[in-house]
Amino acid sequence: MAQLAIQATNISKRYQIGVLNSGSLKQDIHTFWRRSFGFSKGDKEAAEKAIDRKHIWALKDINFEIRQGEVLGLVGRNGAGKSTLLKVISRVTLPTSGSIRGNGRISSLLEVGTGFHPELTGRENIFLNGQILGMKKKEVVNKFDEIVAFSAVEKFIDTPVKRYSSGMYLRLSFAVAAHLDSDILIVDEALAVGDAEFQAKCMAKMKEVSSQEGKTVLFVSHNMQAMRTLCKRAICIEAGTIIDDNTADRVIANYLNRDNTQYLIQEFEQPSVAPGNKFIKIKKTEIVVPFGEGKLIDTTTPVNVVFEFWQYTDPGTELVAGIHLYHVSGTCIFDLHSDCHTFSHGLVRGECTIPGNLLNNGSYYLSIDFITKKKERLYSFDTCLSFDVINYKKITGNHENWNGYLQLPYPVSLKLLSHQ
Repeated sequence: MAQLAIQATNISKRYQIGVLNSGSLKQDIHTFWRRSFGFSKGDKEAAEKAIDRKHIWALKDINFEIRQGEVLGLVGRNGAGKSTLLKVISRVTLPTSGSIRGNGRISSLLEVGTGFHPELTGRENIFLNGQILGMKKKEVVNKFDEIVAFSAVEKFIDTPVKRYSSGMYLRLSFAVAAHLDSDILIVDEALAVGDAEFQAKCMAKMKEVSSQEGKTVLFVSHNMQAMRTLCKRAICIEAGTIIDDNTADRVIANYLNRDNTQYLIQEFEQPSVAPGNKFIKIKKTEIVVPFGEGKLIDTTTPVNVVFEFWQYTDPGTELVAGIHLYHVSGTCIFDLHSDCHTFSHGLVRGECTIPGNLLNNGSYYLSIDFITKKKERLYSFDTCLSFDVINYKKITGNHENWNGYLQLPYPVSLKLLSHQ
C-alpha cells in the first residue's frame, strides 16, 4: 500500500468575529479601540460577552487520509468549508485544533495568481515559486521552458503579471503549480475562470502527474463531470464536517440527490457574500414552475430558469451567459447561450424556458457560465440548481420505463411497402 501523503486528525477551525487575536491587525486595533473608548463600563462588559459569543466553526473534527499518488475530489456547497480546509492543508492558515501531517512539498492553486507578486514578471514569479518550494535555481531552469510552453504566455513572460488578463494569470499559475517539483498538488475552483480548452488541458495534466509522476492531487470543483472524470475517490463536506467519503461516483450521486429542494433556489442579498469574482457576482438562481411548490416536476411541465447577477466587467466587454443542463450521472444533456450583450456595471437578469415534454424521468442539475464574445471564461457557477422530473401525471402510459434522457416529439413511422 502506498504511504500516506496527507493525514488530517480532528481538524477544527473557528473564526471569531470582533475579538482580539482575530488574525487581522486592522480588526484587532478596531476592536481594542471600541473596547477601550467606545463603551461605558457596563456596556463594555455586556458587549464583550456578546462579542465573545460570535464565532463560526468553518471546520469541525475533520479526519481523513490521502495516499501518495491518489486523486481525491472534494465537493460541497458554497460555504461548506472546502476552501478553508485547503488553506489549512496548504498551511496558509493554522487550525484552531487538531493536526495536519503532510509528506512532501505542497504546491497549491487556491485562486488565480496564488503565490504571485504582481510587480514581478512572469519569469521572476516562476523562479520565486521554485524558491518557495525549496528548489535550486538549476532545477527551475530545467522546468522553465516546459512551464512557459504549457501556459502559452511566451510573448509576455517578461511583463509584470499585474498587466496579465485573468486567463493569462490562470494559465501561468497552473503551469507553475503543476510542473514544479512538488509532491502534492492542490487545485481549488480557480480553473472555473479558464476556457474549455484550457480546462481540458489542465485535467489531462493532473491525470498525468498522478498516474505517471506519482503526485497526490486534491481537487475541488462544482463541475461534477470533471470530478467524475479525474477522481476515483471523493469527500463531501457540509457545514464544516465530512458527511460522505466513498468512490467519486457514489459521493457525487449522493451529493446531487441529497435534499434537492434546497437547490430549487439560491439567493444572496449583497455582492459581499455572493459567490463570484471581480467580474461576476451571483444574486439569485431559481427554478420556477407554473404550479405550486415541491421538488418533483412533471415531464409535461415547462421549467423556467431565472438568474440575476451583478456584473463588473470592463467597459465594452461583450458578455454571453450559458446554461448547461446535466443528468445526475454527469452527462451533459444540452447547452443554451444568450446573445452577446454590453452592459454597464449593475444588476442583470437572465431567464430561459426548458419546454415540457422534453425531459425524461430523472434527476438533473444546472450550471451557468459567463464568458466573453472571445470565449474567455469570466465565471462559472457550477451545480447551482437541481431538480427531479417524473411522469406522475401518467399521461404517456408506461413512459417511466423508457430509456434515455429526452423524450423527443419525433415518432417512428411504419409503412407497408408490399404484400406477401
